[in-house]
Amino acid sequence: MAKKQGLNKKLILLDLVFYAILPYIVWNYGKEPFGDYATMLISTIPGFIYTCYRFILEKQFNIAGLFIIGSLALGTMVNLLSGSAEQMIWNGVYLGLFYIVIYFIALIVKRPFSLYFAVDFAYLQGYARKDSATLFFQKGIFNWFQLIQVVFIVRGLFMAGLTVFLLNKYGIDGYGGMLLYKQIAGWFFWMLITGMFIYINIPVQRFLAGQQDKLQDKKTPLSTDEIF
Repeated sequence: MAKKQGLNKKLILLDLVFYAILPYIVWNYGKEPFGDYATMLISTIPGFIYTCYRFILEKQFNIAGLFIIGSLALGTMVNLLSGSAEQMIWNGVYLGLFYIVIYFIALIVKRPFSLYFAVDFAYLQGYARKDSATLFFQKGIFNWFQLIQVVFIVRGLFMAGLTVFLLNKYGIDGYGGMLLYKQIAGWFFWMLITGMFIYINIPVQRFLAGQQDKLQDKKTPLSTDEIF
């Protein structure tokens, strides 16, 4: 447990460095010689490299892996096509709203991304994908994944609203502060979602215990008369 807590603290520190501190430094010292737009593009490079590194290190596959790589590719393309620093921020908001629509559709058709992320994680722990998916779609467990999907949507709406608020209040010059505020908000939702994923283990264990009880009930011992 102590080792895991130490790892989490290290990851939080690395997130802060690559997603907030380094981009903030690049923004502060680069916008005068390079201009706002070019500096903003450069400021995304540390986070891009770090995300790729985490992807390779954590060996994420299938839905989770494809989502990460797809998001990176789409986000980078949008940034390169924006043409100006302010438009780059607005396009980031639009892209976030696009993801919200995707999350909402997945929620309505009852195929939450959160469930498939959990299946990927279980697979890395040695469990078959088909078995994990069957287990996670059980009623008492599935509802929790739907709830996490709702949190994904709320997070997207909040982050988009926060970005628009900060941009309207401080303008493009407040981009450095915007990075910090968004990182803090991102941590809050990360802790909330992580806690919900951890809690899911409780209904999972409850369901498995119920199945074990049913199995034991079917294996009732034979009476003496039946034996002889």
